[in-house]
Amino acid sequence: MPPFNVDQFARQLLAEALFYDEEYGALGNVSLIDKESVRERYLASYDPDRDTYLIEEAVEWEELDADEDGEVDYALAVDGQEYGTYGTPEEAAEVLMTLARDNNLGPSFMILFDEDQA
Repeated sequence: MPPFNVDQFARQLLAEALFYDEEYGALGNVSLIDKESVRERYLASYDPDRDTYLIEEAVEWEELDADEDGEVDYALAVDGQEYGTYGTPEEAAEVLMTLARDNNLGPSFMILFDEDQA
């Protein structure tokens, strides 16, 4: 049996988190959080309109007092620019791993729902 590979384990979790469920209008969104500035730096999800996996780099953030609402302890991005598109969740997960490692970023996961389905 091969030894446990933490990088492969993390890549698979990231890839599986980038899901899309058309029936429920739900999709998995992975954010990479800058620990120093305490805000989203990169966001990744499946784009059903383009049938691709999208990574965006955040360029603008909401003002958030983490103690105020108690829900999210980092500033959410309100605008971003396309960093890259990928044909498979595994390709996107590999890029997320590289970005996280190179920039010392932490992960966060949210399930988002299409407003028409909710």
